[in-house]
Parts: sequence; structure tokens; C-alpha cells
Amino acid sequence: MANHVLALNAGSSSLKFALYELVDDNRPSMRWRGQIERLGDAPRLLAQSAGGRSIDRPLSNTKSHDEAIHAFLELAQEYLPDIHVRAIGHRVVHGGTVYSEPVRIDDAVIDTLSSFIPFAPLHQPYSLAGIRAASAAFPNTTQVACFDTAFHRTHPWVNDTFALPQSYYDKGVRRYGFHGLSYDYISQKLKEIAPGLYDGRVVIAHLGNGASMCAVSGGRAIASTMGFSALDGLPMGTRSGQLDPGVVLYMMQQDGMSADEIAEVLYRKSGLLGLSGISSDMRTLLAADTPDARKAIDYYVFRIRRELGALSAALEGIDALVFTGGVGENSAPIRQMVCDGMRWIGIDMDHARNADGGTVLSTDFSRVRILSIPTNEEMVIARAAAAMM
Repeated sequence: MANHVLALNAGSSSLKFALYELVDDNRPSMRWRGQIERLGDAPRLLAQSAGGRSIDRPLSNTKSHDEAIHAFLELAQEYLPDIHVRAIGHRVVHGGTVYSEPVRIDDAVIDTLSSFIPFAPLHQPYSLAGIRAASAAFPNTTQVACFDTAFHRTHPWVNDTFALPQSYYDKGVRRYGFHGLSYDYISQKLKEIAPGLYDGRVVIAHLGNGASMCAVSGGRAIASTMGFSALDGLPMGTRSGQLDPGVVLYMMQQDGMSADEIAEVLYRKSGLLGLSGISSDMRTLLAADTPDARKAIDYYVFRIRRELGALSAALEGIDALVFTGGVGENSAPIRQMVCDGMRWIGIDMDHARNADGGTVLSTDFSRVRILSIPTNEEMVIARAAAAMM
């Protein structure tokens, strides 16, 4: 019976999974990945095997994360009767100031993670729901929490604090940074393929429906565009990005909006969708070629350039820029627009290489290396779970 580890990412209405077989001294090798989406509405199971086999089927009576776990078990019994799940790794959005590395889950850990719900009310409850569902379905299996915030715990104090009374910092109001699993993977990949860059000053741009950037020096996070919440920094698909807090006060005092109503606007009606009035999908906006779509793209690119300059200053220079995430990996036009505005900092893109979509996108004479590296957050989770079996 083959040993496997399972990586889970529980959202409000979905459960993403990746199943890895342990080979060659417990090295994870992906066998299946997919998701159960639209829980409680019109749930579907979408999955693909490493060999190219695809599944797309509706699911009846799948409303909760517990039922989604059981749907995954049915998939495993049907297609993978020889598996033995030795450990399950969970993506957890918030680890607070407590966790700077993966941790084996027990009741005390769950209690601590529950105390972080006020810091991530739209994400943390679903991470916990996924943990509880998996623990019930696999009661004798090692459960491991892997944190999006952990990678950023090496921030120096000046990049970790806000200019608020010290009491807020002491209560945990600080810049946590997110997308840490992605930054961890990219940093380790750099160590493998370009150790000289790994030891240098790197800005990683994780550009997708959720977007952020991180300054990394010698594999350690120095600064990030995301702060206390996943709203800060770059504009995203439906999230606002950086916002003067006075705007929130205006919405409360002048428009009479409640906290829930403001959250709805900032998390789900802003960003590319709010600016364009068309879509949150960059592919749709690039194809639309309308004035409103162009304004949304221009603002998106402007903010990336602005943050790239700021992060380079935090690093006291830059040796490499790495694009990753759905947009960063796949949108040559966005990469070109970003880089063509940054020649002054030593970034010189080779447009032919960029169009071809390879790993190296810079010219041979560029002082700053430009790379595109696909991220793999599930692999980071799987490795952590395998290490704790």
C-alpha cells in the first residue's frame, strides 16, 4: 500500500486538494489535484491526475466541508484504492505572531488558531472548518498547519509596525504579510536553479486574483505589500489594495455603512472589477480594450511599479524580479508593461523571451534578472506534512 500525503486548502465555498505519493525518501510526487467548488449551491468535483486524466462531475448533497472531504474519499476509493494517507497538510491563512513554521495540529493549536479569527474573519473560520472535517474523516492521521503569514515573520520591526500607539502592536495589530507559502516555494526554487540570486536581493511578484509582492534577501522576507489584512497593497481582482483609512471613515460617517457593508465593498466589489465595471479577470480586461478596462489595467501596472520601487528601496537594491501567480506566470502583456516602466532601476526585458514564456525574461545585459517561475503552494504544504509524519 503506497504512502501519500494530502494538501488541503479550504475556502468559504470550496475545498482545493492535492494528493502526493511519497517516493525516494519521502519526496512528494503529485498524483491528483483538484477542487470541490460551489459548496452549498451547485457543487462540482473537478480533478486531474498527473497522467492527464480529468474528472468533472456534479455532486449532490455536498454543502459542508465535511461532505466535501467525503466526496474526496469517494474519489480516492474509486481511482486510488491502494493509497494510505499518512499526513494531511492544511493551508491556514493566519498564524499570528505565534507560528513561524508549520506545526502539528492538536486541540491547543486549534484553540490558538481560533483566537486569530478577528485578524482574518473572512478566511480563518474556513481554514478551521477544513481542519475539523479532515480530522474527523482521518482520526489517526497526522494533521499539519502551514501558514501564509509564517514566511513574513522575519520582517524587521520597521516593516512590521504601524505608527499607532504601542498598545495596538502589543495586541497583534501589525503587518503580517500573506501569500507566504508561495514566497517560500519560489525562494526554495531559486536556491535550486539560481543560488546566486537566492543569496541576493529579490522582489517576488505574486500576481493573481489575490496579489502581493515581497522583498526577500538571502531567502528571508524583508517587507511585503500586504499588511494587517489581505486587503493591503496592490489592487486585486475584487479587493481594493492600499486605501487611505479616511475613506473607511467617510463610508461610515457620510454613507452610514456598517462594517459588513464596507467589507463587502472592499473585498468583493473593488479592485479590477470595481475600476473597470467589467470583470475581475485580467484576461477579460486585456481582451476588452475599452477605456474602462484600460484604466483598470493602467492602475494595476502603476501600483506594481510603485511597490517594486519601494521594495527595492527596502532591500537597498535589487538583483532579480520574479513573476509568479496566475497573472504573473501567464500574462506576457502585464509583465512587459511592468518592466518597460522600470528600466531606470536596471530592469531590461527581452520581449521575445517574454512572449515565449520561458523562465528567463531579461536581456543578457540586464543588470536585474527577470524570471517567471510557476508557484506551487501545495508542494510546500505536502513537504511540511511529510516531514512531520
